Amino acid sequence: MKVGFYTSKREYDEKMEEFNEAILNSIRNGVQTLGDDVKAFEKEIQEYTAAQHAIGVASGTDALVMASDILNYKDGNEIITSPFTFLASTSCLAKHKGKPVFVDIDEETFNIDTTKIEEAITDKTVGILPIHLFCQMANMDDIMDIAKKHNLSVLEDAAEAFGMQWKGKGDTYRHAGTIGDMGIYSFFPTKTLGAYGDGGLITTNNDELADLTKMLRVHGAKEKYHYEYIGYNSRLDNIQAAVLRIKLKYINDSIEKRNKIHDLYVERLKEIPEITLPKVKGDQKPVYYVFNITCDKRDELNQYLKDNGIGTSIYYPIPLHLQNCFSYLGYKKGDFPVAERVSERILALPIYPELKEEEVEYVCEKIREFYRK
Repeated sequence: MKVGFYTSKREYDEKMEEFNEAILNSIRNGVQTLGDDVKAFEKEIQEYTAAQHAIGVASGTDALVMASDILNYKDGNEIITSPFTFLASTSCLAKHKGKPVFVDIDEETFNIDTTKIEEAITDKTVGILPIHLFCQMANMDDIMDIAKKHNLSVLEDAAEAFGMQWKGKGDTYRHAGTIGDMGIYSFFPTKTLGAYGDGGLITTNNDELADLTKMLRVHGAKEKYHYEYIGYNSRLDNIQAAVLRIKLKYINDSIEKRNKIHDLYVERLKEIPEITLPKVKGDQKPVYYVFNITCDKRDELNQYLKDNGIGTSIYYPIPLHLQNCFSYLGYKKGDFPVAERVSERILALPIYPELKEEEVEYVCEKIREFYRK
């Protein structure tokens, strides 16, 4: 049996008529930038997440770069974040000559260890950039308390976190990306809400930040050819928005299917002593965008699964503080031992709504087989 890590084809086959009609309608209505589907999609995201503003941009990376610019994460200012993440979560700061200040992660959640944030704050610190990774949000109670105490802004990297919700000590659940000053989503095809190309979105509950974001995504213009700022050219494509609107209709069902696949993996793998499963912490609603295990003999297991037709991925093999592009920050091996240890043991298994139960069973069977050899 072959089990791909991800495929969009099954979802397309299931909803082919809806996708085709949405794309053709977008084309029939004439070529548009920030067209009707973008406007409708932004409104639908506002309704789904309860964010006051949702602003579509070209990618999750662009969303991070623009939000970092807006929040003054630049010119030598320090921003506290995690070294265990995708490059864009930190390159957005370096692009503006901001200084990423890393703190280690929680080994059970893979998210930033909020107990270590305050010791990293200096008189140059202006913000915190938490990354909600894989299946759950960082501890937003701790993060917002620290930010308020030290007068810092918060940019939520919710690129992987669409649909995740945090209650913590609050009265209601709040969506990832809507708790800090600004939040961002990525609609890269593999994401829980993924386009057929690239796309991203910025959320905020602040009117002034929203107005500035809307100007910056169109070169800094408040009206055409009248420029208030040196901005960007970063607009969510109308055809991608049309695709995303179809997918958003089914998002709760997709999330539930992911959760069921997670439960099946946990049930089948929980008795294997060489494997540790992630633990969800805090009062929150997880979404299983990625299903990770940490395991003994990770590279050998990974190769064994590939040899048996199973697609996998490693998020992330090298923490950012050890990447060549961030060597100028002066970090060295051993500075963040948890992130370094996790990067050597973590392995992502296939998970997407259309994955079949027998395929999950096959993956688990091969993992058990590997450790019984």
